Amino acid sequence: MSWQETLTEYAASFIEGLVHSGVKEVVISPGSRSTPLAMLFVEHQDIQVYMNIDERSASFFALGLAKASDRPVALLCTSGTAAANYFPAVIEASLSRVPLIVLTADRPHELRDIGAPQAIDQLHLFGKYVRWFADMALPESGKEMLKYAKTSAIRAASMAKGVLPGPVHVNFPLREPLVPKMEQPFHYASHTALPYVTEGHLTIPFETYKEIADQCSGVEKGLIVCGNIDKPGFPEAVLALANSLGFPILADPLSQLRSGSFEKEMVIECYDAFLKSDRVKEKLKPELVIQFGGQPVSKPLSLFLKGLRESSEQLIIDGGGGWRDPNRASTHMIQCDEIAFCQQMEPLLEKKKGTSWKKMWIDLNQRTKNIIQSYIQSISDMEEGKTVSKLCGLLPPDSTVYIGNSMPIRDMDTYFHTNKKNIRLIANRGANGIDGVVSSALGAAVHCRPLFLLIGDLSFFHDMNGLLAAKLYKININIILLNNDGGGIFSHLPQAEEGKNFELIFGTPTGLNFEHTAMMYNGQYTKVLDLEDLSVSVGEATSNEGLNIIEVPTDRERNVQVHRELWEQVSREINNYLQSDETC
Repeated sequence: MSWQETLTEYAASFIEGLVHSGVKEVVISPGSRSTPLAMLFVEHQDIQVYMNIDERSASFFALGLAKASDRPVALLCTSGTAAANYFPAVIEASLSRVPLIVLTADRPHELRDIGAPQAIDQLHLFGKYVRWFADMALPESGKEMLKYAKTSAIRAASMAKGVLPGPVHVNFPLREPLVPKMEQPFHYASHTALPYVTEGHLTIPFETYKEIADQCSGVEKGLIVCGNIDKPGFPEAVLALANSLGFPILADPLSQLRSGSFEKEMVIECYDAFLKSDRVKEKLKPELVIQFGGQPVSKPLSLFLKGLRESSEQLIIDGGGGWRDPNRASTHMIQCDEIAFCQQMEPLLEKKKGTSWKKMWIDLNQRTKNIIQSYIQSISDMEEGKTVSKLCGLLPPDSTVYIGNSMPIRDMDTYFHTNKKNIRLIANRGANGIDGVVSSALGAAVHCRPLFLLIGDLSFFHDMNGLLAAKLYKININIILLNNDGGGIFSHLPQAEEGKNFELIFGTPTGLNFEHTAMMYNGQYTKVLDLEDLSVSVGEATSNEGLNIIEVPTDRERNVQVHRELWEQVSREINNYLQSDETC
């Protein structure tokens, strides 16, 4: 058998293993050493190929694809520093539990560590951020090697979408010549038997469910906290549990609990505003807290939970078997699938009737929501919070919003209130970075329509080259660009008081004209100066195909002023309400 046939059989067998495991998409960056895999991926009729020139953009695009589809996505690059450019996305995928299959071509062993071009040490390149690493054997012929290639692919996919989903890394040392035999390349691979993987989820013994149910049944002052969790069926399951327990749910915007057709009486979404008050925090101390999902966006909520370490039982439910306890406040870590936990617990509980505890949380939430809505309506200019609040009202049903970090995610936490529109919110909240957000949103937009990206100007600039995917693949995406000409979140931090070098070090204004960006990538561009412009522009963007950029110029100092005035008003009015309630 010729070397070309050996190479083809080996690479084709690996790809067949991926397809067998449910992989439907691969993102490829061009390069020479990855030639056999790249050419064969393109040839496979069941694989959708996306070419992305910049590896960093490619990796975040794959991340977005995987987030939106909840399926492993393959990612392929050549040898050398190309693979190193994947690192930020690999970190994000690891921390946010997104299944990625990272495939890196490599020099063969005889060319390693001797100064050969494009040869770096790629073994365990991503360290502990991957769930599994394999340095593949060099291609050889024979049934055993084909079986090895296929089962390696199946194992990679299984590890990526396992109990604790995340990235895996498969490294391919390849010798020249690199061009495979393209005449019926998958004919060879189809004759090898494939193992099937049966997937399951973490659970706990029935006796443990009963113990926890007995513990919770004796508690009136309880809370459920839901952070970032995006599992179909979870909202209904946790709401049924909350209704039986009589525990209000503090729902992060990424919990998917704020929008949908389900009943939302128990959903509390304005906690970030009223938990800034010390009086409120003292009044609302629970006896027990049940937590699901990742770390919530809200800092006041995080500080509130941290302050309960000495006074409250805190149960953390984690279907991935991780250790999500940055506040070191847990009294019981429960490694169990979140939906299964809710469904198994609910029948064991006797449904509680309305309690003064539940009523107080619901009343405070509604009063705070009214204050926020009234205050934001009183603002006449295009301030960032008012823009986000207006956008939330304009979003069409069944849409998706990808949210940038720093201020956009915090403004969505404040202004995205409960509704029946069934809007899905997604963000890169693993490492919470601003890198790769544009590319991630474009990947998600392949599967989610319509999709809106809410992003600040620095984050947009940081990943502007990601827009090439929109042009190449005619992806529909509507970008709401909040442009305060710099790093707006730093204006809310203590650094802002150090005025001398603040703009140089933290403000970092760029003065860019983003209209040129839209022109470069064949996009539609609109700059809006008032709410009527925003309404018209969002409506037009939803009906336009392709890339739509809606720029909203804002002022950083004004944004800080509005936020402070709002929080002061909420604290003042809620404190007055609590004081009058105590004297009644």
